[in-house]
This record gives sequence, C-alpha cells and structure tokens, in this order.
Amino acid sequence: MAIDKTSKLDLLINQLDLTEHIEQFKSFFSRQSSLYIEGDQELHYRYIKALDKVEFKAPPKVADFHNIKGHLKKRGVLNFEQIFEIVKVVRYFRYFKNRECEGIIGEWMSKFEVHEKFHDVEKYFTADGKFEENLDETLFGLSSRIKEHKNNMSSSMKRMMSSSKLAGYLVDTQIHYVNDEECLLVRGGFNHVLKGAVIGRSSGGFFYVSPDSILKSKEQIRYIEQEREAILYTYVKEFSSTLYEIQAFIAFIDKEFTKFDNYQARVLFARSKNLQLVKSKNDSKIILNNFTHPALHKPKPVDVDFSKNILMITGVNAGGKTMLLKSILSAALMAKYIIPMSLNEHKSHIGSFKNVLAIIDDPQNVKNDISTFAGRMQEFSKIFEFKSALVGIDEIELGTDSDEAAALFKVILDDLIKRGQKVVVTTHHKRLAALMADRDDVELMAAIYDEQLRMPTYEFMQGIIGKSYAFETASRYGISNTIVNEAKSVYGDNSEKLSLLIERGSQLERELKQKHKKVDDRLEELRHKELELKEQKEILFKEIDDKKNELKNSYALAIDEAKTAARAGDTKAIHRAMSKANEKLPKETKEVVPHDYVFQVGDFIKYRNNKGSIVSIKDKKEALIEVGGMRLRVKTKDLKPTKNIPLKPQTNIKVNVEKKSGLKCDLHGMRAEEAEETLDKFLSDALLNGWDEVIVYHGIGTGKLSYAVKNFLTAHPSVKKFEDAPQHLGGFGAKIVVL
Repeated sequence: MAIDKTSKLDLLINQLDLTEHIEQFKSFFSRQSSLYIEGDQELHYRYIKALDKVEFKAPPKVADFHNIKGHLKKRGVLNFEQIFEIVKVVRYFRYFKNRECEGIIGEWMSKFEVHEKFHDVEKYFTADGKFEENLDETLFGLSSRIKEHKNNMSSSMKRMMSSSKLAGYLVDTQIHYVNDEECLLVRGGFNHVLKGAVIGRSSGGFFYVSPDSILKSKEQIRYIEQEREAILYTYVKEFSSTLYEIQAFIAFIDKEFTKFDNYQARVLFARSKNLQLVKSKNDSKIILNNFTHPALHKPKPVDVDFSKNILMITGVNAGGKTMLLKSILSAALMAKYIIPMSLNEHKSHIGSFKNVLAIIDDPQNVKNDISTFAGRMQEFSKIFEFKSALVGIDEIELGTDSDEAAALFKVILDDLIKRGQKVVVTTHHKRLAALMADRDDVELMAAIYDEQLRMPTYEFMQGIIGKSYAFETASRYGISNTIVNEAKSVYGDNSEKLSLLIERGSQLERELKQKHKKVDDRLEELRHKELELKEQKEILFKEIDDKKNELKNSYALAIDEAKTAARAGDTKAIHRAMSKANEKLPKETKEVVPHDYVFQVGDFIKYRNNKGSIVSIKDKKEALIEVGGMRLRVKTKDLKPTKNIPLKPQTNIKVNVEKKSGLKCDLHGMRAEEAEETLDKFLSDALLNGWDEVIVYHGIGTGKLSYAVKNFLTAHPSVKKFEDAPQHLGGFGAKIVVL
C-alpha cells in the first residue's frame, strides 16, 4: 500500500474514517500543533480534566514563535506584527491568571509573572495590535499633519467636482482610487480645463486623472510618512533589543502556551459536541459502552467487551462488521491522543497501545502488478515488526481459497498473539472461526440479522459465530429471486446443514468451556473460604485456650495467697487476698452519660446496638453519624459516648420495605452547601427506608451545582456508582444514584 507523502498517522486516520472529526478538532487550536502531547500523559490528563471544570474564553489565534525566537537569538529586528504575537500570549495568560482558578490550574497560572521590561513594550499596542502613536508626541504631531493634508486634498477635489468648467467633462461626482492615488474619472478633452496626470483608463474609454493641485499635498504626505517610518523603526529596534534581554521569559511563555493550547482545544471541542475526554489505561483491555463513531449519522451505539487477545467478528454482510472494527481501533487511537469522543466514560475502559495498525483496504495495485492476496501478505509481514500493537484486519480471507486461508491465518494469528499483539478480525470464514473458537483468549462476536424484516439490525451478540446471509443480502440489494433460488439449489442443503453444524458446534463448545470455568472458579472460591474458616477457627480456639490458661494462673495465684493468709490466722490478710482474687473477675460496667456531656465531631459513639463516629453536628441537638458504612442523622440525646468502635462495624437494622427505584431529590436553585446538606439527609433517609436506586435533579445551569453534586456522590461511602440520567429523565441535568 503506497503511503506517498501522507504520514502513517494521517493514513490511519483516513482508513478509520476519522479525517473530518480530526480536522474539526484541529480547528480549535490557537496555533498549529501535533496531536500528541509530549510528556507525562497522566499529568496532562489531570490538567485537561481540571481545565474542563473552568469556564473560559478561547485564546486568540497565535503564530508559532520559532522564527521570532530565531531572529531574537541573532539580535535581529522584529516587526510590529511579530512583537504583537508575543503580546497576545502574555495578555491571554494575564486574563486567565486574573480568574483566580483553584487547584492545579491555579497553581500553574501562579507561575506566570510578566517580566518588568515587557510592560515597556506591551503598553504601545492596542487590543487589536495597532501601535499607540498617542504615546509619542512627535508621532502624534506627524499623524495630525498627514490628516490635515488629506483633508485639504479632499476639499480641493470637491471644489473641482463642483466647478462649472469641469462639470461637462466629469463622468461621475466621486473620488476614485487607482493604485492608492486619488483621481477623477473624466471624458476626453479634459486638458482644456484640468491640469493633471493620467494614471489609468476605464473600460468605457474614460480617463482616471490625478489633478496637479493635490500633488503638493501628496509630496508633503510622502515626506511625513518617511519621517514617521523612521521613528517607528526606532521603536521596533528598541522593542527587539528589550525582547532580546528577556529571551528566557519568551521561551517559557511559548512552551507553556503550546501546552495550554493542547489542553484548551480538547476541552472546548468536547464541550462544543458534548463529547467525553478519555485517556488510555495501562493495560490492553478494551470495553466500549455506548460508543458512536464520529463518521456515522444517526448511529447505533456500540457495546463491546474486548478483554481477550483476539476478537473475531462474523455474521451478515453489510451488517456493520467493518464499522465495528473501525470503532474499536478509533476509540484506542483517540484515547491514546486524548481526543474527545462519544461514549459512556464511566462504563468504558480503553487500554494503551504503542501502535494501532489497520489492514482494511484492498491492496491490489495494477501499477505494481500485485494481487489482492499478495498485497495482503505484504501487509501481514510488516505487522510482525511491531510489539504491543492493536491490529485490525477487515475480511481476513480476502483474495484466496477459504480452506487454505483458514489454516494459514490460524497460524498467523497464533504467532501474532505470542508477540503481544491484540487483534480484531472480521471474516466470513466459519472454518477459521471454528478453528479459533476453542482458544480461551478468543472472543467471538456476530452481527445480528432480523429474519422477519430480512435485514441486518446493526447490533452484535458476543460468544457466537454468525451466518453471512449472502443469499438474503443479494435479494435485498436487487438480485432477482430466480437467480438467488438457483444459487441456493447449487449450494445445496448439505452445505447449509454443515455450515449450521459448524456454527452450533462452536457455540456449544464455548458454552461448555465457560460453564466449566465458572464451576472451577466457584470450587476454587469455596476452597479458599474453607481454608479461611479453618484458620479463623484455629485462631479462636487458641485465643480461648490462652484466656483459660491466663485465668487459671491468676485465680491459682490469688487462692494461694488466701491460703497462706488463712494458715497464718491473719483475718485482714485473708480479706485482702480475697479482694485481690475478686479483682481478677470480669466486671459489668454501665455506660452513664453525664447530662452536661458535649459531643464533638470525630467522637466515637454508640447508637442503639451499633457503634460509630460523629461526622457533623447541627445546633448541638442533631448529629450526622457514620455507623456500619451508613450515614444517619439522629438526635444527640439518643447517642452515648464510647472509647472506640469495632474493627468490623456491622448494622442490625432490618426494614421490610419493598426496594424499587424512582425516589427523587430536586436540588434546583440551591447553593452548593445547601444542596450537599439536603442531599446528605436525603441519602440517609433513602438507606434507612431500603431504597437501592434514587434520582437526583440538579439541572445544567453554570455547572457549579453539577460539579458539587458529582464531588459529593464520589466521596459518599454508601454510593456504589452514579451516572447521567437517560434523556427522558433529565439527561445531563440529573444523576441516577445506586446505593
């Protein structure tokens, strides 16, 4: 496959139908930049997610500083446009710093301290980059003189146009500009009444004439302009000299702006299309939930679990197999470069791969005299050079005999897995799928066909080999029923039955292996539990024996002392010895709560039969406590202080309430603190009443309330998970919370 001048990355983007999506993404950059951000990707992702929580305006379009820094290094003189590029960057960072952001963004912006010498340069530029001539008295005077001469010229031209002598020669009564020269459009014979230079002819044969009466003013303007340019050149020399002295500062803001530009482009692009920002994880597992390929219009979201080494996609023709392959590779590529995409980020997981490779197009090339199969073999030979790669192969059997291909590609796939590759394959070869189905590291997936509607559903089912439905597809796309029926008879019932047997046999084999694995896993789990129970039993028996021995020894010692005192006949000594023995006995103690006891946040307490701690106190009468992993709001009079809490807190609360979803909490219009307090009490009540799923409405608005709700739910110990509500229940303005 010829790459020409296109880079490998551009070729891959084109193969995966991501060109338009990437071009739209690039349009959000302030300056041209690479898709990949150099450095620690985890750190970059933290900054991007932090920036996503900040409302800000996009930076202006800025030129690259490469030539600017090169000129300064050689003590060259910059022009005003180049100097203003630096000014734009400094002003944008100052704008962002003045927003007083918190967290890592605020810490980053605090590093930007504008060099004192730069203020002497910046003050001479307006917001749109024009030079502030008003700050220089001489320049201001020259500009005023130029303006005066231009007014005189305009007045002179108007007097000529109103002259009765010239009226018969004027074509129109307006001032024309030819090569930046003011002139009049006149008819032939004008020289009898007008002295001037002809500077052009119109399409109608008329003359553009610049009158001699304004030449003097033009000469004056040219002289003033030269004087003005000389002064301006003095300024750019002075500015360039100042910037030369602060090259380190310019290099610093250039580097930081490039990094910021990469971050803001991703954030603003994601916001513009309601996309998610996802980074690849440090493994090779791929799980996509609700992923949609950006090239598709009205797409069906993709759900796929590609945790194994090979994913083999079979099934109906034109059923979406190729687009599923492209979706998996596209998700991996976009996660690698942290390019926004459409998916459920909470339920998706995308691994990290050094290389993403695609064998999708037909490699046949007439100029190179190469066949389809030969071209495919060339592409496969290149794959063996890579390690830790994600490889997508569309129609793996393309261009050769199916039985030979099945054997060949089975061995090729086996070898690729040994080399650490992860491979997605689409195929119509039931033979190849059957050969690979017995491997534990192979996942099968089939495109589903609707028998009643006689068309593909563009949905997929994992764990089975799918039919191609070649005859049905041919009928759907216009091949006559006569031809299709004749083809069926040629194919024969036996071939159809054999195909079904292969599909069913592979499916049953995989189901049996999965059941065996579940049983083995369960047996192993039970064995571990049995060992744990045995160990706990031995520990408990040992503790009991140790306690018995300890009590025996202490009681024996006390009795010996009492006997000695008795033999001596000392009554007081006998009582003392008996008191000593009595001290060894365990004593029951009652917890007495003083009436004036003041509970504090963090105190260990006892509530009914459970122990816990105080999280917060309101008006000294109510307290939020954490008991057995739950948070409850109770009266302080119902609490008792205790010294500690059990290592494994348990709850004995039993509420016979039917569990179901649908409990709602509306936080619209509340401040963050008020919303957190309301939500905290709401979740406590929901837990006590046995609710296992609730919905919280917070709205969209500025995003502050949504951000506060997300943080609170993330930190709450009783929240298992949460996600955005479906569109009909509020969408991004609500959260479904599972307790």
